[in-house]
Amino acid sequence: MTLTIPLVLLLAVVAALLLRFKAVGFGAAVVVALFGFYLAHTGAADTVNHLVTAVTDALPGIGR
Repeated sequence: MTLTIPLVLLLAVVAALLLRFKAVGFGAAVVVALFGFYLAHTGAADTVNHLVTAVTDALPGIGR
């Protein structure tokens, strides 16, 4: 059985947990979110997308 979770949902849950357990402050979370938003509008967005895709494609092969 394959379970598919959108990466943005997973990252949102992690961010919420970090805020909940005070591992990161609200201001830092806002800065990181804004950084990601503006990073998506640069030329680096394709490189980051390819890197994340390569890592997520490699994850199922690690357990073999």
